[in-house]
Amino acid sequence: MAAEEQAKELPQILILGPPSIFPYLESQFSNRFLFLKPWLYNLPLTQFLTSYAQSTQALLIRGGGNTQLTSTIIDCLPSLKLVVTSSVGVDHLDFPELRRRGVAIANAGNLFSEDTADMAVGLLIDVLRKISAGDRFVRQGLWSKKEDFPPGLKLSGKRIGIVGLGKIGSEVAKRLEGFGCKISYNSRTKKSMAPYSYYPNVYELAANTEALIICCALTKETYHLINKEVMLALGKDGVIVNIGRGLIIDEKEMIRCLTQGEIGGAGLDVFENEPNVPEELFNLDNVVLSPHAAVMTYESKVELSKLVVNNLEAFFSNKPLVSPVVD
Repeated sequence: MAAEEQAKELPQILILGPPSIFPYLESQFSNRFLFLKPWLYNLPLTQFLTSYAQSTQALLIRGGGNTQLTSTIIDCLPSLKLVVTSSVGVDHLDFPELRRRGVAIANAGNLFSEDTADMAVGLLIDVLRKISAGDRFVRQGLWSKKEDFPPGLKLSGKRIGIVGLGKIGSEVAKRLEGFGCKISYNSRTKKSMAPYSYYPNVYELAANTEALIICCALTKETYHLINKEVMLALGKDGVIVNIGRGLIIDEKEMIRCLTQGEIGGAGLDVFENEPNVPEELFNLDNVVLSPHAAVMTYESKVELSKLVVNNLEAFFSNKPLVSPVVD
């Protein structure tokens, strides 16, 4: 009984998703926070919130999936003062409504930048050099049957366009410099310190490069930014790598371009309707698919858990957040 009373005095954290790091958080920090887990109750979410979360000030939500923090959910949380998301992106949050209510937001900051950049380069190499396709070729016994495996394309010296030269885009560029690639970029504004060619629109960037790597955030402006015109400008040998958000690319148009040979290949870690991936992509040897795993290394999961806890403890101690989202 005493333990139950003590638990009631702990700061309440509403969990939505839940994030992949939650089992670790629960095992390590249940003595510091009281975690509210709606999925354990046979109730609609809004009913759970109105019944059990009226005094809850902090919320931890999964990022990069189908879990959305809508105004309807926010309306059920009159005491909400902090949202912590396990992602860098905040497109799953009703950002204007949270700002209107004065709710603070914390994200993963720059924690995933290096891992995501590693994945972007890995996907690019895989598509160009046909690594996954070669793996299938060997496993299916085609090599032993003396069939010819088609040659790939070299990465060294390629003209690479980066869409979004933020922290992740800059890390991608740094890695590709090691391959002697010529880097160009498109971003909301020209970066005065960046030593790369700047193109004010994505169409011009695609027309002057051999591969596009999507590193920007999903916003109203970047929704379907990579459309038919951009892909045609990239050309029949061009490659698209997406480690941003699926909705930045017009997925149906990309599939059409891939199947008709209007672009050369794609390396995709994100999709329009995750976890549902269009089956048309499954049998394309010039496409490499990844289950939104660019950020998921063991090391980053450990660091993310620490970051989440540090943000929560800072909030409940009336201290500045460690990784606040700023406008």
